[in-house]
Order: sequence, then C-alpha cells, then structure tokens
Amino acid sequence: MGLGKGEEMRPGTLSVRAWLVPGIVVLVALALMLSGDSGRDWLRFDRGGVVAGEVWRLLSGHFVHLGISHTLLNLAGLILVWFLVGRAFAWQQWLLVMASSIAAIDLGLWFGSPQLEWYVGLSGLLHGMLAAGIVAGLADRHVEALILAIVVSGKLVWEQFAGPLPGSEATSGGAVIVDAHLYGVIGGTLAAAALIRVRRGATI
Repeated sequence: MGLGKGEEMRPGTLSVRAWLVPGIVVLVALALMLSGDSGRDWLRFDRGGVVAGEVWRLLSGHFVHLGISHTLLNLAGLILVWFLVGRAFAWQQWLLVMASSIAAIDLGLWFGSPQLEWYVGLSGLLHGMLAAGIVAGLADRHVEALILAIVVSGKLVWEQFAGPLPGSEATSGGAVIVDAHLYGVIGGTLAAAALIRVRRGATI
C-alpha cells in the first residue's frame, strides 16, 4: 500500500533515489549505536545539557537509542513508514517534514513536558513522518490514508489516556515517551499542510 498519485506513486515503484532519506537515517542511527552508552549520554536530548549550551542534543537526541533492540525496532518502523507513505513527497520535502517534526518534538518536550529530563529515539520523528504522509493521502482522497488516520488517531488517544501500548516498553528496553509521538504528529501535520498548499499554488 502506498500513498500518492500518478505513475511514480504506485505500490512497488519506490526508486533507489527515493530511499535516500531513510537510508541515511539508518546509517546514522547504526553508526551512533556503535558509540555505546557514552555516546548516547553525550548525544541524547538532555535538558541540563541544552541549558549548558549543548544545543546539538536537540537534533542528535532523535537518532540515538537505548540499545540495540530499541534501535532495530525504530529502524524497522522507519522502513514500514517509508513503504506506506514514502511516495507522498520528494526527498527534499521529506527533509522539511523531518525538520518540522523534530522542532515540534523539541519545543513540545521542552515547554509541554518540563518534568522530562532526557529523551532518545526515532519514534517521535516516525510519527511525524507518518502523519505527514497521511495528510498528503487525505488531500488526494486516498482510502488508505483515511484508514491510517483512524489507526494513528486511536493510538494517540490510547497513549494520552492509558499510556504506552502494552508491550512497547518491554520491547524498547525503557520508558516510552508518548508525548513525543503527539508532538511529532503535530509537526509533521503542519509541514505537510504547508507543502500541500505550495504544491497547489496557494500562498502561505
């Protein structure tokens, strides 16, 4: 199943170039995994570190993980997201979606979750990318997008009122910061809406 329109958007037609973005993310995440615990501690989103001027953490924290299982779980999620919605935008536009999602997560965690001291992982960003693809699919009136929107919305509601999905913390090897998922969806949705307006020739 893929979201998009036209000859290039049919399922099974993702080109090698189309895998540039997830390919880079995979390589970066795997490379950072090799840095071990010390690398994760130096790169994670850390409130105290950011206050001390270590602003790189606002970006790098999204690409380091709790361990091997957490890394592989998120990378598997990335591949699934890309199969589902990777055709929705050009790779340059995906970079904007990712930047918007990361910014929304950082701002959300900073101001909306002040009790949170540190955070790692791709999951918030993945939710932002998936949301962006869903918005693009809804704009093109794809039934698959509506189904995905219902599933993702249900997941977000569950997480906000009942906490992480059963088994997710055991699988990832640590606490799941569900607010990052919500903030990522907000950032991805806003970016997609802006890109779609540009695509249709509207003025932002």
